[in-house]
Amino acid sequence: MSRRTTVEPSVLYRVALVPGWVASLAVVAPFLAGVSIPPALQYAPLVVSAVLLGLPHGAVDHLAVARTRGERPDWRAIARVFALYGVVGGAYAAAWFLAPAAAFVLFIAVTWFHWGQGDLYALRALADADHLRSLPQRVGTVLVRGGLPMLVPLLAFPDWYRRVATDLVSLFAPDAVAAIGWAFRTDVRTALAIAYGALVVATLAVGFTRADARRPWLLDAGETLGLLAYFALVPPVLAIGVYFCLWHSLRHVARLLLVDDDATAALENRDPTAALARFARDAAPLTVASLALLGGLYFLVPNPPGSVPEWVALYLVFIAVVTLPHVVVVSIMDRQQGVWV
Repeated sequence: MSRRTTVEPSVLYRVALVPGWVASLAVVAPFLAGVSIPPALQYAPLVVSAVLLGLPHGAVDHLAVARTRGERPDWRAIARVFALYGVVGGAYAAAWFLAPAAAFVLFIAVTWFHWGQGDLYALRALADADHLRSLPQRVGTVLVRGGLPMLVPLLAFPDWYRRVATDLVSLFAPDAVAAIGWAFRTDVRTALAIAYGALVVATLAVGFTRADARRPWLLDAGETLGLLAYFALVPPVLAIGVYFCLWHSLRHVARLLLVDDDATAALENRDPTAALARFARDAAPLTVASLALLGGLYFLVPNPPGSVPEWVALYLVFIAVVTLPHVVVVSIMDRQQGVWV
């Protein structure tokens, strides 16, 4: 499924997994100690993600599909990915102007799937998770892992969640916020909490009974329960900003390194710095182009941002637009690498 057998597992862990674990512990510690962080500072990780890992992790999509197939990216392969972004991303951008509330719900659903998708790959390719044997188990794992950043904050911090949703939708139509008010009702959140809790328990329990090796299952369970506590304790904007950069994005970057011959060679030589430098070089052009497009979006939205939260909302809308075609690219990689089979 991947080329990890040619790279020391300790190197992959150091690149892909350890930073996320350390960052999560470092962020949750102050809140366990009762220390509060000013709301304005909580937006910092999301702001930084525009240039550090967050936005760049998808800026190599034009090379990723060909490399996953063992091919050298040529202009045709690159043009196909550009066309995908133009058509799918363009249609979704239009949806934000036409039906912003529905576009926001789609953003949550797509991100839920995609972030779960990323962790499924990491468990199978980087951690040898042999307990995820069946398709229903893998679907359950995607729903559980994606629900940690997308659902748990809604259950634990509904006011924060509503505030962010309002900021995004209000860029286009402030009155449309009422259309998603149902998601914040106590009865809806209670039902979601019960269903999600049952899914977590069932997924981990079935995995436990099917695990030949306990270490991968313990890693899966430890990450799941640890992130559950993390997103239940840390306010959403801060929690998701750190997770986006140092958990989801970094794991995807490691995946990209494993399909790049030169980067893989650097990892085999225990030189992750050289491998990451190659990724940074590949991602730089489209990261810069994306930032320019983000600036252009400012002039198109009916209600341009003025405050930091509103600017972050604009950035999240742009992230939403590029995430949809990015998910298509990653799904092609999944199919090529046998993540689901």
